[in-house]
Amino acid sequence: MSFVKSVLAVSLFLLIHGCEFGSKAVDLKYKATGSAPQVLALYEAWFGQPKHISVGYSTNNAETIRTQIAQARQLGVSGFVVDWYGNRDSFVDKSYGVIQEVAAKNKFTVAMMYDESDTDEGATDQVIADLTAFHENYLLSNSPGHQAYLMYQGRPVVFVFPHGSHTDWAQVRSAVNQWSSPPWLVQENLPGPHPDAFDGFYPWVNPGPDGWAADGHNWGDRYLADFYKNMAEKYSDKIVVGGAWPQFDDHRASWSLNRHISARCGQTYRDTMDLWKKFFPAGQVIPFMLVQTWNDYEEGTEIEKGIPSCPAEAPKPQ
Repeated sequence: MSFVKSVLAVSLFLLIHGCEFGSKAVDLKYKATGSAPQVLALYEAWFGQPKHISVGYSTNNAETIRTQIAQARQLGVSGFVVDWYGNRDSFVDKSYGVIQEVAAKNKFTVAMMYDESDTDEGATDQVIADLTAFHENYLLSNSPGHQAYLMYQGRPVVFVFPHGSHTDWAQVRSAVNQWSSPPWLVQENLPGPHPDAFDGFYPWVNPGPDGWAADGHNWGDRYLADFYKNMAEKYSDKIVVGGAWPQFDDHRASWSLNRHISARCGQTYRDTMDLWKKFFPAGQVIPFMLVQTWNDYEEGTEIEKGIPSCPAEAPKPQ
């Protein structure tokens, strides 16, 4: 190839890919262990108690969990990330224990998402106490089902769903660093006041800067693009967790705000699953993809019954 042709080829490549990868080469510190991200799904473990809508099962039931694990595998999901509240919700805590034990028996993965309290007084002490209790009850070598817990580079992965800004996460980080195997702490959205306390970040279902649309057409592409762009350019030394969702519809919730993201005949799920690829070059594969959610029927984001689709158009009469 001549020099001129080489220059033209390089220029064409940069023109096509420059907007996606940016001017700075992306070099992720933490990559997938395989050729694709491990697909996880957020699991709500509160169904079966009266304060939530009835979905026909209890998340305390082991047979229910076994069935769901089989269904999840068929959809390419290899693990549940269970929303957990510490001692603030004993029903959910019991569900978590059941899920972890069943997951271990079925060679499935489980992780915990710590749903932070919005309390002001004693917030940091509460977080430390909750995470310590979780470690002692579920992560030690004598904990039932501990072998199912999500590990990355030999350390457990703990997701954090934040509420308010009362917790001193730097202090929490110091406390959990005393564990025999300190956890990776992965928080929602981009770094806040304690960026060094967290090892990674994940996006959460969001319509984007244009807000919620009545017809749900804002499915979150601009929000996700901003998240991935920032992670690629500014936080490539952190664990990048991708976010995917099928739709959003909270009309069934008692606290409904009438918010919607359209399923777009399944295209929303496919687009959110793939958007990360535009910001990370081949070979730079993010470690995890978090589907939001497996079974949150109150916000209409569940994939438990399958990925949304539209019926094929009926053939027109001749």
